[in-house]
Amino acid sequence: MEEEQDLPEQPVKKPKMQEPGEQTLSQVNNPDVSDQKPETSSLASNLSMSEETSSTNASLISTSSAIANIPAAAVASISNQDYPTYTILGQNQYQACYPSSSFGVAGQTNSDAENTTLAATTYQTEKPSAVVPAPAPQRLPSADSSTSPSLSQNTPNKDADDQSRKNMTVKNRGKRKADAGSSQDSELERVFLWDLDETIIIFHSLLTGSYAQKYGKDPTVVIGSGLTMEEMIFEVADTHLFFNDLEECDQVHVEDVASDDNGQDLSNYSFSTDGFSGSGGSGSHGSSVGVQGGVDWMRKLAFRYRKVREIYDKHKSNVGGLLSPQRKEALQRLRAEIEVLTDSWLGTALKSLLLIQSRKNCVNVLITTTQLVPALAKVLLYGLGEIFPIENIYSATKIGKESCFERIVSRFGKKVTYVVIGDGRDEEIAAKQHNMPFWRITNHGDLVSLHQALELDFL
Repeated sequence: MEEEQDLPEQPVKKPKMQEPGEQTLSQVNNPDVSDQKPETSSLASNLSMSEETSSTNASLISTSSAIANIPAAAVASISNQDYPTYTILGQNQYQACYPSSSFGVAGQTNSDAENTTLAATTYQTEKPSAVVPAPAPQRLPSADSSTSPSLSQNTPNKDADDQSRKNMTVKNRGKRKADAGSSQDSELERVFLWDLDETIIIFHSLLTGSYAQKYGKDPTVVIGSGLTMEEMIFEVADTHLFFNDLEECDQVHVEDVASDDNGQDLSNYSFSTDGFSGSGGSGSHGSSVGVQGGVDWMRKLAFRYRKVREIYDKHKSNVGGLLSPQRKEALQRLRAEIEVLTDSWLGTALKSLLLIQSRKNCVNVLITTTQLVPALAKVLLYGLGEIFPIENIYSATKIGKESCFERIVSRFGKKVTYVVIGDGRDEEIAAKQHNMPFWRITNHGDLVSLHQALELDFL
């Protein structure tokens, strides 16, 4: 009997499903089997068996000899082509189908069912025909946004909405409308913080006569114009904006007490007979008035500030509607006279205000040391209602300008650029505290330079 030849040891991976004949061929080429050579010992111990068994063994030896003549590379190639390996399936083997990032620990996003379905559909269209473990598709819903175009597109919007809600929550107590429209605020890039007196308008220096002395004007005429404007300011504030009730209940912002407003219809509400008094001794007027700071008193206070807002919004472009025909004409003459006396100070400032207003990513905000209600009347009478919506007006009388700046930063966020424009030390110090650039206004030339800087996009 012909002696067997030892085959070169070529590791051939065992297929999962094989025919009996194929298993015999594999055993011949298996290093573990060839080391023990079970075929040789089996033939030696069974020589006395029937001729049929001898014939079978001879055939086996013949086949083994034939296989020995096949090159080892060809055997390995044939084995790998016909019988794909079934090793332990890991993520690396099917990286094209299952990116490693898909299996990271990621929280479930707030996408709806449609996005989840789209993610699964997109994945399966890219899946190759290779065998994939059955449990793997169950991991698809937790895949991160990198495997789904819809998720990656929705994520920035979600982050923007989260940031918008965060900005709203840090605002002051009682802001039913969060001081302003958050959708517009989210698009801002630059916020201009304006002082009012001696920056946009000339008012206080008219009353004191300092403007007349500085610029060589007739003091009698200048002071007289200032006193007439002051009279009209308090007339509007007292008659239409409840200043008699609110003088001792001043607020920083018109929405500061909005949370105490129950939304009652005020169409037929009588403010003159509801028993409200803003004076410090209101608590002694009996239960019909309500204790100052109590629920009923706060609700009536909120009603007045809501009405103030309605009046401002209605007449911000037509303050004459709050005045009699005679007073309306007197206002027009007074404004023209002050404009001449101040050498078009307001007109020069308006050029910068209107240029900023024309930019979609910029906004004008007013911070004044005047009480809120008189400041609103002053803005209306000087024709600035269209420039400053009421939600963009703050009074620093109670808390100071630095605290006002903090509120404004919490409203608009720290990603926007703030520019402070004013004439006083208060706003300059507050600007330095918040690392904001400060543009000082002391004369007409400063206003002209400001407009030029805005035209050249330096600000």
